[in-house]
Amino acid sequence: MAGPTFSIGDRSVGTGHPCFVVGEVAQAHDGSLGAAHAYIDAIAAAGADAVKFQTHIAAAESTAAEPWRVKFSRQDATRFDYWKRMEFTPEQWAGLRQHAMDKKLVFLSSPFSIEAMRLLTALDVPAWKVGAGEITNLPLIRAMAQTRRPVLLSSGMCTWEELDDAVGCARKEGSDVGVYQCTTAYPCPPESLGLNVMPELRARYGCPVGLSDHSGTIFAGLAAASLGANLLEVHVVFARECFGPDTPASVTVPELSQLMTGIRFIDKALSNPVDKEANAAKLQALRNTFGKSLVATRALPAGLVLGDAEITLKKPGTGLPAKKLEAVLGRKLRRALAADEQVKEEDLE
Repeated sequence: MAGPTFSIGDRSVGTGHPCFVVGEVAQAHDGSLGAAHAYIDAIAAAGADAVKFQTHIAAAESTAAEPWRVKFSRQDATRFDYWKRMEFTPEQWAGLRQHAMDKKLVFLSSPFSIEAMRLLTALDVPAWKVGAGEITNLPLIRAMAQTRRPVLLSSGMCTWEELDDAVGCARKEGSDVGVYQCTTAYPCPPESLGLNVMPELRARYGCPVGLSDHSGTIFAGLAAASLGANLLEVHVVFARECFGPDTPASVTVPELSQLMTGIRFIDKALSNPVDKEANAAKLQALRNTFGKSLVATRALPAGLVLGDAEITLKKPGTGLPAKKLEAVLGRKLRRALAADEQVKEEDLE
């Protein structure tokens, strides 16, 4: 089933449109506003459609009791402290949004609380990305959907029932929905990508679908695009040596550029289906050049009954084609043929 289309900023998303590619910064900026701006420049230069951040307001989303997923930080005593360090002010978020727009990027950020969502609403973000950990947070999804902006759901940790609830919640409020196949593993090995789930999502929800990739390679994104993904999100870092919990699951900026080249190549291929018969007809001159015809192996007298020793196959393919060989053997020549002369139907009794 072909899903409907909707717009995110000035980009159309869905069947018949180019894959919408999001460069996910997440916490790769490590709390540095300068680094966050630098990522916008890099992702724009690589050719992505959008840049995405995560908007954390520690006091609104977490407590000191939140455990570490991976204890990676040497400077933050608790996970709450880390989220606090990742915060930007509303003015700083406004600056990041404007920078992205200046670079012709769609600006997105995942909110992790109602307060963060309100901050982003004030910035007029054109769509909402719901992280895998928030898929059961129906109050947050409902609040997002009430803005009537597309809601993009990441399905990395949920059951089908939970995803049904999230999709239904967003649609009940009148929002368009897109769904990412996602596996919450950092990095995600190829056998866990679940590319087979994308057509299941499209059939189940009748909406644009894609892949939220944590493989740390360009291969998963290229495979997803080849399978008709409408959406692709990849984490991005400047280099493999960068600090942060998502680095092993990220592509580097040069890899993002490579990925974009490949995806646009695939987009063009998928949007231009080839008619096999019409293509063969257009290539008739080449078919004649490279094809083989039936020819005499030597000078042959009239009246000779043709056998394997008298006929061979040689270019060009402008005479009787190779597939006629069996039908010609055993027939008698009406006239003499020179060596390498093509056999014609009128030459045969």
